[in-house]
Amino acid sequence: MGENGVEKYSQQASFTPMEVSIELGHQQQLQGGSKLYDDDGRLKRSGTLWTASAHIITAVIGSGVLSLAWAIAQLGWVAGPAVMLLFAFVIYYTSTLLADCYRSGDPITGKRNYTYMDAVHAYLGGFKVKFCGFIQYANLFGVAIGYTIASSISMMAIRRSNCFHAKGHKSPCHISSNPYMIIFGVSEIIFSQIPDFDQIWWLSIVAAVMSFTYSSIGLGLGIAQTIENKGFKGSLTGIGIGTVTETQKIWRSLQALGDIAFAYSFSIILIEIQDTIKAPPPSEAKVMKKATLLSVAVTTFFYMLCGCMGYAAFGDEAPGNLLTGFGFYNPFWLLDIANAAIVIHLVGAYQVFCQPLFAFIEKLARQTWPKSTFITKEIRIPLTSTRSYNLNLFRLVWRSAFVVLTTLISMLLPFFNDVVGLLGALGFWPLTVYFPIEMYIAQKKVPRWSTRWVCLQMLSIACLIVSISAAVGSIAGVVTDLKVYRPFKTSYY
Repeated sequence: MGENGVEKYSQQASFTPMEVSIELGHQQQLQGGSKLYDDDGRLKRSGTLWTASAHIITAVIGSGVLSLAWAIAQLGWVAGPAVMLLFAFVIYYTSTLLADCYRSGDPITGKRNYTYMDAVHAYLGGFKVKFCGFIQYANLFGVAIGYTIASSISMMAIRRSNCFHAKGHKSPCHISSNPYMIIFGVSEIIFSQIPDFDQIWWLSIVAAVMSFTYSSIGLGLGIAQTIENKGFKGSLTGIGIGTVTETQKIWRSLQALGDIAFAYSFSIILIEIQDTIKAPPPSEAKVMKKATLLSVAVTTFFYMLCGCMGYAAFGDEAPGNLLTGFGFYNPFWLLDIANAAIVIHLVGAYQVFCQPLFAFIEKLARQTWPKSTFITKEIRIPLTSTRSYNLNLFRLVWRSAFVVLTTLISMLLPFFNDVVGLLGALGFWPLTVYFPIEMYIAQKKVPRWSTRWVCLQMLSIACLIVSISAAVGSIAGVVTDLKVYRPFKTSYY
């Protein structure tokens, strides 16, 4: 890479002046192939199949898994598992299409697209880039709110579990959610100061372990409850008319589709995860496809077990959140461990989803005000004799303000199931299906009206109908919740 190439790259990547000087100082190394830098001049990536899988599992096995028993209860033994398998296939297939879009042109040496928006810009351009950016970052913002709500519910569940143990199951154990949302927000302000995605691999691995922990506990409790019941509860068609009205049955079934879609949503950060994988051989796309297959297979297996065993244990009465809806009361210490694991997992998952949004805003700020020391200056803070932390004032202020805002909105709108369903519905079609398919068609130059083109468009239209239906169901749920809601006065009984 020559001097002009480094300058051009520094403009594209919005490097600070200090970072540009480092790049220029290493030109000779870059030309001959460096042990410190990749082909694009950035520090060498170190991600592997396992770290990419950990990022995906952290993003996928989130709070969504806990609402699956409720979702299957709305759909029944036939449609519930079938819809889950269908979503798994669609997510895997479109993710393989998206993985091929990381590099433009040659899959080994082509220009890298660092973000989802970069990929859309490279293949589609125009208005679609702005539309993609708005949907992606609005969805990431919404996920942050959803995870804040879910974490507070799990923290309250620990308090309520201990309260029930001490005072009996019929005790009201009235607890406000606000203090717990604030606790989660404070922890996220601290973790949000980790500069970039590549440096949170350890947090993703911890979070992935936690997700398996609470999923396994939920599964185990479901199996134990099913054995105690001496049989499986539930029906082939789900919750019956009579228990709910016909209208409620429709809305709930549609909302269940949104819940399942949310449980699989990771395409919005797939390109960003792929950008952490070390350079070829093999190509990043091959590694990402293997990581996607492994992760989707593992998560689908867990989802089927947790969702189906939760439904088998409780039938039509399956709670909206399996570990906090108090279908289970004992052993209380095991519920405490499971809910603590959920909170730890959500701390990591919040970062996995928000780091791309943080990076986007910071890149935009550097491009807009390149001479502002508030935005570009890094203050070196020694940690040990060999390690230091670069404090950036803009990063500190902006990321902290973001966490405060998401926490405040969470305190205003603490409707876990409906928020989860709405997020899944809004992000599923455009980010998981539409853009990957359109980029694949552009990349492979698929002829219009050919068999492949028609099949891809039919898949896209079918998923659009599912998204719209799920969004309508979730909005109906939010409207119902708002009828009995007072701002900042949410508590759980």
